[in-house]
Amino acid sequence: MEYFHQPVLVSEVIDFLNPRSNQNVIDATIGGGGHAETILKKTAPNGHLLGLDRDPRAITAASKNLKKFNSRVTLICDSYKNINKIINEQRSFIHYHHLLLDLGLSSAQVAPDEPRGFSFQSQEALDMRFGPQSDLTAEKIINQWKELDLINIFQNYGEERFARQIAKNIGLYRKDKPIKTAGDLVKLIMRVYGGKRGKIHPATKIFQALRIAVNDELNVLKSSLPEMLDILPVGGRMAVISYHSLEDRIVKFFFKEEAKDCLCPKEIPVCQCHHQAGLKILTKKVIKPSLSEIKENPRSRSAKLRVVEKIV
Repeated sequence: MEYFHQPVLVSEVIDFLNPRSNQNVIDATIGGGGHAETILKKTAPNGHLLGLDRDPRAITAASKNLKKFNSRVTLICDSYKNINKIINEQRSFIHYHHLLLDLGLSSAQVAPDEPRGFSFQSQEALDMRFGPQSDLTAEKIINQWKELDLINIFQNYGEERFARQIAKNIGLYRKDKPIKTAGDLVKLIMRVYGGKRGKIHPATKIFQALRIAVNDELNVLKSSLPEMLDILPVGGRMAVISYHSLEDRIVKFFFKEEAKDCLCPKEIPVCQCHHQAGLKILTKKVIKPSLSEIKENPRSRSAKLRVVEKIV
């Protein structure tokens, strides 16, 4: 199956990052290389791009799509949570000026015939790992975790209102036989919904919650943002595209806190934390796709872009 990923908010990302000739950029979730290609054109003739992705198929696709840029591109199959380690291991002494983090899934990853079962339309095994770095799969969670743990991830990561009923349904079913495929799980979810379907498929939130749990996405994001900011020089910019409220909340809070000079509670009259603002928020209001982009690419409708500039 061909790997396909349509990048979102490309012109907005370029406008805010403002990559210039010979600057070096990190694309921490490169996908098929859509954003990266535009960035490399802007940073010609000698700007370098470091592209990371946990998905081996994304790295293969990006390698093919960015081949014309030759040695100006370095691609690594790894998580952005290891970004400091990755940069140190390169031993190239390249200083990076800007960083892009696009947290979305590619169209290829949610295709019905994708072998890892990301999509609720899939009949494949419940894997949901972005890459082979972890042993935890969605199948293990569904079949081995306690019902209370399932309720917690369905509520916290999927914001699913029928979390308890769905977890109970799963618990009853797996007593007789394990739940193996995405299709099996969808049937159990649909029983709770009585077969009713609205604008959003009833399985969407459960599949989102499982994917987040398998890949530990929110914790990885939370712990990685400070490290990414540390990598950048003064004047360097970081752009983050998120796709659901949980991700955006983490990004918004981190940027807001790091843009403050004091983090002490209001009841403390004199600052005791000595925190110094480390960045300036460039997107006072979150940037969303235009109506024309949403019409062309409906998957972009939930994208939110936030951009900051390092000042210390």
